[in-house]
Amino acid sequence: MLTQRLFRTGPAAARGRVRRGVFVLAVLVLACLLQGCVSTQVRTAQDPAGKPLRINGSVVLVEPDIELYAVGAGGVQEPRKAWTESARQLWPQSVRELLQAQGIALKSDFVLPPDAGPENHLRQLQLLNQAVSISILAYGRRDTLRNKHGKFDWTLGPGVADLRQATGADYALFTYIRDSYTTGGRAAMRVIGFLLLGGDIGGGVQVGLASLVDLRTGQVVWHNLLLDQTGDLRVPAGARETAGDLLKGIRR
Repeated sequence: MLTQRLFRTGPAAARGRVRRGVFVLAVLVLACLLQGCVSTQVRTAQDPAGKPLRINGSVVLVEPDIELYAVGAGGVQEPRKAWTESARQLWPQSVRELLQAQGIALKSDFVLPPDAGPENHLRQLQLLNQAVSISILAYGRRDTLRNKHGKFDWTLGPGVADLRQATGADYALFTYIRDSYTTGGRAAMRVIGFLLLGGDIGGGVQVGLASLVDLRTGQVVWHNLLLDQTGDLRVPAGARETAGDLLKGIRR
């Protein structure tokens, strides 16, 4: 299977697939900017009877991959450390609150040790999950992979057993978010774009990927893509709103 090949060939193959997947995300973001939308793409695995799989066990939130940026007048994204650090605190809190409100049992959040290098198996697992998410975006909607037979059927492979042993959880929730915000200079350029070009040259946008993986089997049981022009992870209310959108349909 695709994910098993990625796992066997190691982190280099997964990194290459993630880099190629940047183009897929860029196209989706452009579509969001043109439509001014809040968009989600929820996919859920099904049981043999054709019904969505339900969470049956505990969940661990894996250390989220989050970066926040300011969009300058020329469209260049500038990393903002203070914003990112704030979001990395607010996001897990919002996720835990939402899942607990749905009656989902939670394990302690999983954070990799600071000295975990690129060859660390659990760090590779995070990278593999990103590669699989990109593949879901690239192929899932078109159902072009013959071996899938039109089903949502993806896995990270048996390597997830190590994460289960480390956390004691039955499922792992992986999240990836890139959030950008329009500066005053960019806002002025957007106005000029409307007046001179008749269209929006774009501003800040929120892109989120989330996947729930069964650590007993490696199966991706739920996946979602979020594109939003109004999300804001810098404040508690915004983090809660994003959690509601990105985790939409996680419990059927």
